[in-house]
Amino acid sequence: MKLEEFRQSLAANNPPAGLTPALTALWWDARGDWDKAHSHAQEDEGGSGAWVHAYLHRKEGDRGNAGYWYRRAGKSFCEKSLSEEWLSITQELLTS
Repeated sequence: MKLEEFRQSLAANNPPAGLTPALTALWWDARGDWDKAHSHAQEDEGGSGAWVHAYLHRKEGDRGNAGYWYRRAGKSFCEKSLSEEWLSITQELLTS
């Protein structure tokens, strides 16, 4: 799936079938449902899930918890805007 298709899918009531848990989390986040996003991020125990988990806790304002998840993901703490980080993560996960 390409980024533009992913963005267009946000008009639907549910995420497209076949997305990874991390991408599903980003989909729900873009729809404004932090709780569903967090739930899906927790389903992915790998690096992608940890990265999305970090982003979500940063968005929540919990820098300490976010830092833990960035470390688990092998990523540096992000200082970009939340929208820039969402885009970076989404683009990378869509191409991997």
